[in-house]
Amino acid sequence: MIRTRISGRRASAWLSGLSVAVLVVAGALTFHTTQAQSGPPQGGPPPGAGAAGPGGRGPGGPGGRPQAPPKPFPLTLTVTDGSTASYRVREQLAGIAFPSDAVGTSNALSGQIVFNKDGSLDSSASKLTFDLRTLKSDQSMRDGFIQQRTLQSDQYPEAVFVPKKIEGMPNPLNGQLGFQLSGDMTVHGVTAPITWQGIATVDSNSGTVGGRANTDFKFETFNLTPPQLARLLSVNDDIALELEIHFKIN
Repeated sequence: MIRTRISGRRASAWLSGLSVAVLVVAGALTFHTTQAQSGPPQGGPPPGAGAAGPGGRGPGGPGGRPQAPPKPFPLTLTVTDGSTASYRVREQLAGIAFPSDAVGTSNALSGQIVFNKDGSLDSSASKLTFDLRTLKSDQSMRDGFIQQRTLQSDQYPEAVFVPKKIEGMPNPLNGQLGFQLSGDMTVHGVTAPITWQGIATVDSNSGTVGGRANTDFKFETFNLTPPQLARLLSVNDDIALELEIHFKIN
Protein backbone atom coordinates (compact mmCIF):
# COMPACT_ATOMS: atom_id res chain seq x y z
CA MET A 1 0.00 0.00 0.00
CA ILE A 2 2.76 2.39 0.91
CA ARG A 3 4.57 1.68 -2.39
CA THR A 4 1.36 2.28 -4.33
CA ARG A 5 0.73 5.65 -2.63
CA ILE A 6 4.29 6.80 -3.34
CA SER A 7 3.96 5.93 -7.04
CA GLY A 8 0.65 7.82 -7.20
CA ARG A 9 2.17 10.92 -5.69
CA ARG A 10 5.02 10.88 -8.20
CA ALA A 11 2.56 10.45 -11.04
CA SER A 12 0.47 13.34 -9.78
CA ALA A 13 3.51 15.59 -9.49
CA TRP A 14 4.66 14.63 -12.98
CA LEU A 15 1.24 15.41 -14.43
CA SER A 16 1.15 18.78 -12.65
CA GLY A 17 4.59 19.73 -14.08
CA LEU A 18 3.51 18.72 -17.55
CA SER A 19 0.40 20.90 -17.29
CA VAL A 20 2.46 23.92 -16.27
CA ALA A 21 4.90 23.40 -19.17
CA VAL A 22 2.03 23.14 -21.64
CA LEU A 23 0.52 26.39 -20.34
CA VAL A 24 3.87 28.24 -20.65
CA VAL A 25 4.44 27.06 -24.22
CA ALA A 26 0.89 27.94 -25.21
CA GLY A 27 1.23 31.42 -23.71
CA ALA A 28 4.49 32.04 -25.57
CA LEU A 29 2.96 30.95 -28.88
CA THR A 30 -0.04 33.20 -28.30
CA PHE A 31 2.22 36.21 -27.55
CA HIS A 32 4.36 35.82 -30.68
CA THR A 33 1.32 35.23 -32.90
CA THR A 34 -0.33 38.40 -31.61
CA GLN A 35 2.86 40.42 -32.21
CA ALA A 36 3.20 39.16 -35.78
CA GLN A 37 -0.40 40.09 -36.60
CA SER A 38 -0.33 43.54 -35.02
CA GLY A 39 3.01 44.62 -36.69
CA PRO A 40 5.57 47.04 -35.21
CA PRO A 41 4.63 49.65 -32.59
CA GLN A 42 2.93 52.75 -33.91
CA GLY A 43 5.34 55.51 -34.93
CA GLY A 44 8.26 53.16 -35.68
CA PRO A 45 9.74 52.42 -39.09
CA PRO A 46 8.53 49.38 -41.02
CA PRO A 47 10.73 46.30 -40.88
CA GLY A 48 13.90 46.58 -42.98
CA ALA A 49 13.48 50.33 -43.67
CA GLY A 50 16.14 52.74 -42.42
CA ALA A 51 15.91 56.46 -41.84
CA ALA A 52 17.24 57.10 -45.36
CA GLY A 53 14.38 55.26 -47.08
CA PRO A 54 14.41 52.33 -49.54
CA GLY A 55 17.85 51.48 -50.84
CA GLY A 56 19.46 53.97 -48.44
CA ARG A 57 18.90 56.83 -50.87
CA GLY A 58 16.56 58.96 -48.82
CA PRO A 59 13.94 61.37 -50.15
CA GLY A 60 14.68 63.09 -53.39
CA GLY A 61 16.57 60.27 -55.14
CA PRO A 62 20.31 59.54 -55.12
CA GLY A 63 22.27 61.65 -52.64
CA GLY A 64 19.32 62.06 -50.30
CA ARG A 65 18.40 65.56 -51.45
CA PRO A 66 16.13 67.03 -54.13
CA GLN A 67 17.76 68.60 -57.17
CA ALA A 68 17.78 72.39 -57.11
CA PRO A 69 16.40 74.21 -60.16
CA PRO A 70 19.01 75.21 -62.80
CA LYS A 71 20.45 78.71 -62.68
CA PRO A 72 19.24 81.10 -65.42
CA PHE A 73 21.28 83.93 -66.94
CA PRO A 74 22.44 86.57 -66.17
CA LEU A 75 25.04 85.18 -63.78
CA THR A 76 28.71 85.36 -62.79
CA LEU A 77 31.18 82.49 -62.44
CA THR A 78 33.88 83.33 -59.88
CA VAL A 79 37.10 81.28 -59.68
CA THR A 80 37.46 79.46 -56.34
CA ASP A 81 40.20 77.55 -54.51
CA GLY A 82 41.35 74.27 -56.00
CA SER A 83 41.77 75.65 -59.53
CA THR A 84 45.09 74.96 -61.29
CA ALA A 85 46.81 75.95 -64.53
CA SER A 86 49.57 73.90 -66.14
CA TYR A 87 51.86 74.06 -69.16
CA ARG A 88 53.10 70.94 -70.96
CA VAL A 89 56.03 70.86 -73.42
CA ARG A 90 57.54 67.79 -75.10
CA GLU A 91 61.34 67.67 -74.62
CA GLN A 92 64.25 65.31 -75.30
CA LEU A 93 66.84 64.91 -72.55
CA ALA A 94 70.40 63.66 -73.05
CA GLY A 95 70.87 60.05 -71.99
CA ILE A 96 67.14 59.25 -72.29
CA ALA A 97 66.07 57.09 -75.22
CA PHE A 98 62.61 58.62 -75.53
CA PRO A 99 61.02 62.10 -75.27
CA SER A 100 59.09 63.20 -72.19
CA ASP A 101 56.83 66.06 -71.11
CA ALA A 102 58.00 68.98 -69.01
CA VAL A 103 55.05 70.03 -66.84
CA GLY A 104 54.76 73.15 -64.70
CA THR A 105 51.74 73.93 -62.52
CA SER A 106 50.34 76.89 -60.59
CA ASN A 107 47.28 77.22 -58.36
CA ALA A 108 47.40 81.03 -58.38
CA LEU A 109 44.31 81.65 -60.49
CA SER A 110 41.71 84.36 -60.00
CA GLY A 111 38.98 86.17 -61.86
CA GLN A 112 35.45 85.76 -63.15
CA ILE A 113 33.34 85.15 -66.25
CA VAL A 114 30.20 87.27 -66.53
CA PHE A 115 27.18 86.25 -68.64
CA ASN A 116 24.51 88.60 -69.93
CA LYS A 117 20.82 87.73 -69.82
CA ASP A 118 20.90 86.34 -73.37
CA GLY A 119 23.83 84.02 -72.52
CA SER A 120 26.50 86.12 -74.24
CA LEU A 121 29.69 87.15 -72.43
CA ASP A 122 30.21 90.54 -70.83
CA SER A 123 33.85 90.94 -71.90
CA SER A 124 34.23 94.25 -70.11
CA ALA A 125 33.63 92.51 -66.76
CA SER A 126 35.22 89.11 -67.52
CA LYS A 127 38.89 88.29 -66.92
CA LEU A 128 41.01 85.34 -65.77
CA THR A 129 44.46 86.00 -64.31
CA PHE A 130 47.36 83.55 -63.78
CA ASP A 131 50.36 84.39 -61.59
CA LEU A 132 53.27 83.07 -63.68
CA ARG A 133 55.79 83.53 -60.84
CA THR A 134 54.29 80.53 -59.03
CA LEU A 135 54.79 78.00 -61.85
CA LYS A 136 56.75 74.97 -60.64
CA SER A 137 57.95 71.81 -62.39
CA ASP A 138 60.03 68.86 -61.17
CA GLN A 139 63.32 70.63 -62.09
CA SER A 140 64.43 73.83 -60.37
CA MET A 141 66.97 74.52 -63.14
CA ARG A 142 64.19 74.44 -65.74
CA ASP A 143 62.01 76.68 -63.55
CA GLY A 144 64.82 79.21 -63.19
CA PHE A 145 65.36 79.46 -66.95
CA ILE A 146 61.63 79.75 -67.67
CA GLN A 147 61.10 82.45 -65.04
CA GLN A 148 64.19 84.50 -65.96
CA ARG A 149 64.54 83.98 -69.72
CA THR A 150 61.33 82.55 -71.22
CA LEU A 151 58.59 84.35 -69.31
CA GLN A 152 60.71 87.13 -67.76
CA SER A 153 58.19 87.00 -64.92
CA ASP A 154 59.87 89.81 -62.96
CA GLN A 155 58.80 92.16 -65.75
CA TYR A 156 55.66 90.27 -66.87
CA PRO A 157 54.33 88.53 -63.74
CA GLU A 158 50.86 87.62 -65.02
CA ALA A 159 49.10 85.97 -67.91
CA VAL A 160 45.70 87.51 -68.53
CA PHE A 161 42.86 85.97 -70.54
CA VAL A 162 39.86 88.09 -71.54
CA PRO A 163 36.92 85.94 -72.75
CA LYS A 164 35.11 87.18 -75.84
CA LYS A 165 32.82 84.36 -76.96
CA ILE A 166 31.56 81.05 -75.61
CA GLU A 167 29.71 78.18 -77.28
CA GLY A 168 27.96 75.21 -75.69
CA MET A 169 26.59 76.85 -72.53
CA PRO A 170 22.86 76.10 -72.08
CA ASN A 171 20.43 78.64 -70.67
CA PRO A 172 19.58 77.97 -67.89
CA LEU A 173 22.98 76.60 -66.80
CA ASN A 174 22.61 72.93 -65.91
CA GLY A 175 24.09 69.42 -66.24
CA GLN A 176 27.28 68.38 -68.01
CA LEU A 177 28.36 70.28 -71.09
CA GLY A 178 31.14 70.73 -73.63
CA PHE A 179 32.21 74.27 -74.45
CA GLN A 180 34.56 76.43 -76.52
CA LEU A 181 35.78 79.66 -74.93
CA SER A 182 37.51 82.17 -77.21
CA GLY A 183 39.26 85.37 -76.27
CA ASP A 184 42.53 87.29 -76.01
CA MET A 185 45.50 86.04 -73.97
CA THR A 186 48.30 88.40 -72.92
CA VAL A 187 51.64 86.79 -72.03
CA HIS A 188 55.10 88.36 -71.98
CA GLY A 189 53.60 91.68 -73.10
CA VAL A 190 52.08 90.15 -76.24
CA THR A 191 48.34 89.71 -76.85
CA ALA A 192 47.02 86.98 -79.17
CA PRO A 193 43.68 85.20 -79.69
CA ILE A 194 43.31 81.65 -78.33
CA THR A 195 40.44 79.20 -77.91
CA TRP A 196 39.94 76.83 -74.99
CA GLN A 197 38.05 73.56 -75.41
CA GLY A 198 36.64 71.93 -72.30
CA ILE A 199 34.06 69.95 -70.37
CA ALA A 200 32.22 71.26 -67.31
CA THR A 201 29.68 69.94 -64.82
CA VAL A 202 27.14 72.17 -63.11
CA ASP A 203 26.00 71.30 -59.56
CA SER A 204 22.81 73.28 -58.95
CA ASN A 205 22.59 72.17 -55.32
CA SER A 206 25.99 73.56 -54.32
CA GLY A 207 25.89 76.40 -56.85
CA THR A 208 29.25 75.43 -58.37
CA VAL A 209 30.77 74.57 -61.74
CA GLY A 210 33.82 72.33 -62.12
CA GLY A 211 35.62 71.48 -65.31
CA ARG A 212 38.78 71.20 -67.33
CA ALA A 213 39.93 72.88 -70.53
CA ASN A 214 42.97 72.99 -72.78
CA THR A 215 44.53 75.02 -75.57
CA ASP A 216 47.89 75.21 -77.34
CA PHE A 217 50.14 77.70 -79.09
CA LYS A 218 53.78 78.07 -80.14
CA PHE A 219 56.64 79.83 -78.34
CA GLU A 220 56.75 82.45 -81.09
CA THR A 221 53.05 83.33 -80.56
CA PHE A 222 53.99 85.29 -77.45
CA ASN A 223 57.64 85.94 -78.39
CA LEU A 224 58.91 83.39 -75.84
CA THR A 225 62.42 81.93 -75.76
CA PRO A 226 62.47 78.11 -75.58
CA PRO A 227 64.36 76.62 -72.60
CA GLN A 228 68.08 75.94 -73.11
CA LEU A 229 69.63 73.60 -70.54
CA ALA A 230 72.76 71.44 -70.41
CA ARG A 231 70.90 68.10 -70.57
CA LEU A 232 68.18 69.37 -72.88
CA LEU A 233 68.76 68.25 -76.47
CA SER A 234 65.55 69.60 -78.00
CA VAL A 235 62.19 71.18 -77.15
CA ASN A 236 58.99 70.90 -79.14
CA ASP A 237 57.76 74.27 -80.37
CA ASP A 238 54.19 73.60 -79.20
CA ILE A 239 53.07 74.59 -75.70
CA ALA A 240 49.91 73.00 -74.28
CA LEU A 241 48.00 74.81 -71.54
CA GLU A 242 45.65 72.88 -69.28
CA LEU A 243 43.13 74.18 -66.77
CA GLU A 244 41.35 72.41 -63.96
CA ILE A 245 39.02 75.11 -62.79
CA HIS A 246 36.28 75.55 -60.20
CA PHE A 247 33.69 78.35 -60.15
CA LYS A 248 31.09 79.60 -57.74
CA ILE A 249 27.83 80.64 -59.38
CA ASN A 250 26.73 84.13 -58.30
